[in-house]
Amino acid sequence: MSDDQTTHAERVTHALVRDVALPGGRTLALVTLDNGLDHTKPTTLGPGGLGELRTAFEGLRARAADGGVDAVAVTGKPYYLAAGADLRGVASISDPAQARHIAELGHATYRLLSELGVPTFAYVNGAALGGGLELALHCDYRTVGTDVSALALPEVMLGLVPGWGGCYLLPRLLGVERALELILTRPLANNRMTGADEAVELGLADVALHPADFLEQSLAWTVRVLDGDVIPRRRELDDAATWAAVTTAARDRLDARLHGAAPAPYRALELVAAARDRTRDEAYAAEDDALTELLMSDELRAGLYAFDLTTRKARTPAGAPSAELARPVRAVGIVGAGLMAAQLAVLMARRLRVPVVMREIDDERAAAGRDAVRRQVEGMAAKGRISQDEAARLLASITVGTDLGVFAGADLVVEAVTEVMKVKQQVFAELEEVVAPDAVLATNTSALSVSEMSAHLRHPERVVGLHFFNPVAQMPLVEVVRTEGTSEQTLATAFAVAKDLRKTAVGVADRPGFVVNRLLLRMLADVAGAVEQGTPVTTADAALRPLGLPMGPFALIQLVGLPVALHVLDTLHTELGDRYPLSPGLERLAAERRRVVPEPDGRGAEQSVDPGIQEVFGTPGDAPALDEQGVRDRVLAGLAQEVGLMLDEHVVPGPEQIDLGMILGAGWPFHLGGLTPLLDRSGWSERVIGRRLHPRGVADVPA
Repeated sequence: MSDDQTTHAERVTHALVRDVALPGGRTLALVTLDNGLDHTKPTTLGPGGLGELRTAFEGLRARAADGGVDAVAVTGKPYYLAAGADLRGVASISDPAQARHIAELGHATYRLLSELGVPTFAYVNGAALGGGLELALHCDYRTVGTDVSALALPEVMLGLVPGWGGCYLLPRLLGVERALELILTRPLANNRMTGADEAVELGLADVALHPADFLEQSLAWTVRVLDGDVIPRRRELDDAATWAAVTTAARDRLDARLHGAAPAPYRALELVAAARDRTRDEAYAAEDDALTELLMSDELRAGLYAFDLTTRKARTPAGAPSAELARPVRAVGIVGAGLMAAQLAVLMARRLRVPVVMREIDDERAAAGRDAVRRQVEGMAAKGRISQDEAARLLASITVGTDLGVFAGADLVVEAVTEVMKVKQQVFAELEEVVAPDAVLATNTSALSVSEMSAHLRHPERVVGLHFFNPVAQMPLVEVVRTEGTSEQTLATAFAVAKDLRKTAVGVADRPGFVVNRLLLRMLADVAGAVEQGTPVTTADAALRPLGLPMGPFALIQLVGLPVALHVLDTLHTELGDRYPLSPGLERLAAERRRVVPEPDGRGAEQSVDPGIQEVFGTPGDAPALDEQGVRDRVLAGLAQEVGLMLDEHVVPGPEQIDLGMILGAGWPFHLGGLTPLLDRSGWSERVIGRRLHPRGVADVPA
C-alpha cells in the first residue's frame, strides 16, 4: 500500500512470515516487520500496519492450534525492529473515537502474540522504541544484537504513556523500580536510550548476540530454549509494600520536577502503581482510557511538534548555505585555555579528529589549561565513555602554549576568552596578523555583538559566532551567529563544523543575546524585577512551577553563575533598554558572593531559592507586589513581547528556530513544545503582539 492510498500518509508495515525448519522436525514461523525495505525510514505501526500484523498473528494462532508451528519469532528489517506508533498518523487523530480505536487495536494485536499457545521470541536486531519495544515485551523471550543502542519507551516525553501493554508488562519483567526507570526517568532525561548490554543486565533482553550472524545465533539460542538447555531467568513479582514505596517515591520526584505540569508522566505512574493488583484485562482497559485521553491533549500536540523540530527539521538548519561552500577544517585553534576553552578543545579533537592548538597569555595559564584538558579526558576514560587508546589520541592531538604563531596553520580559530568587547577585539586583531588568508575566525561569545567585534578587521567577512552552551559535551545546541558581512563560505563552514561536532545548529542574526540568552534573561529580569518591586522571593521563585520547567529562576541563576548572569543582563540592558532592568539586589548578592539557592543536599532535593536572601531586596510590600499568577503573567507577557520583537528583527526566520533553541539550549520541555506554542495556547501571543505565532492546529488540539 502506498502513502497516497492512506488517509494520513501512513507507511504500512508489512508482516512477512516464513517458516524456518528447526532440529527435531520442528517449525518456527519467523515474522519480519518491514515497511518496504526502505532502510532510510524506520518501521512504524499505524492502523494499516497493525491490521496486517494482526492478520498474520491470527493465522499463526490457527496453525499453532493445529500443530503446524512449534514456535514464533518476530524480527525487523536491517537497523530496526520497530520505532513504535506512526507519529504522522497520531498527529492526524481528530476525535476520541479514532484515539480509542488505535489504543484498542494495539492491545488486540499484541495480545494475540502473547496468546499463540506456543513459545514466542523477539529477535531485536535494531532500534525498538515505544510500541516496537512493547511488541517485544509480549514475547516470552528476547534476543538483542550487541550493536543495538536504541531501546526505549519515549512516550511520556511526547505526551503519551506506554499504552500497548508496557505499563503492565514491564514492571512484571524488570521489577517496578527498574520499570519506572525506563518508563519515566530516562524519557524525561532527554530520552536516554538503553543499549544491548544494559538491556541484558536489566532483564529487558535475555541474551545479546553478535550482529554479524544475529539471526542464525538467535535461531540456535531458540533451539536451546525449546530443548530446555537454556532457562532464562525470571524475577518474582515485587511484594505490595515494595511496589507502593517505589511508586510513592517516584511521584515525589515527579512533583519536585514537574509540579503537575505534564499529565502523561503522572498517568503512566498511575498505571504502573495499579498494575500489580490488576488483571491483564483491567490493566489494558486502563491503558486504553489513558491513551484515548492523551491522544487528544495539548501536551501531545506540543510533544509531537517538539519531536519533529529536534529530529527531522533539525537536520536541515534554516538559512544554512550549501554545504558545498564550506572550507575543509584540518586544524583548529582555540584562543584561551580556561574551562570553556578546554571543553571546546576536547570536543573538536574528538569529533573532528584534527589537531587542536590552544594559546594562553602566560605559562601558568597554559599549564592550567593542559591540566584541565587532561582531567577532562581522563574523566571520560574512567567513566567508560572513551577507550584508553582514544584518551591517548586526544591528549596527543591537543597542545597548549603561549605562542600566537601556532595559529598560522589553523583553518578555524575559535576565541574563548573573557566576555569583554575590547579584549575580544584585540584578540581578533592579533589573529588577523598570523592566520591564513582564508582561515575562519569564530567567537564563542554568549551575548556580545559579533559585528562590533570584527568591525576593525581587514576581513570581517570571515568572522562568525559559534555560541556553545555549557557543559559543551552534553548540550546539543550551537547558535551560529551571522553578521551582515559574514560570507557564505564562512557561514557554511560554521554550519558544517557544528554538524561534524554532532550538534544541532540554529542560525541567528547578530542581535543582543541571540535567541536563548535573550529569552532566558528576559524571564530572569522580569522575575527579579517583581522581587525588586516587593514580591517575596519565595513567591517569585515558585511562580513558574506550573510550567514544569527544568529548574526555577533562582536555581538557573545559580547554575549560570550570578556574576555571569549579571554581566549578560547588563549587556542586554545597555543594548535593549528597560525591558531588561538591572537588579540592585542581585548585584549585592554577587558582591557578597552569596548563593541564591542553598548548597545541594546530595539527595536530589529541589533547588528552591534561599528565603534568607530576601533581606537584600528589603521587606516584601503590598502593591505592586504580585502573587504567583501575577509573576507568571508578567513573565509570559514579557516573553511574548520579546519573541515578537525578535521575529520583527529577523533574528531567526520563524518561531520554530526559537523553540528549537529553547528546547536544546535551555532544556524547555517537550510538553510545552518549547516556548511559542505555549504563548499561543495561553493566549499571550495574541494579547501582546496581536497574532498567533503558529497557524491553529500546530501544537494544538485540532479545532
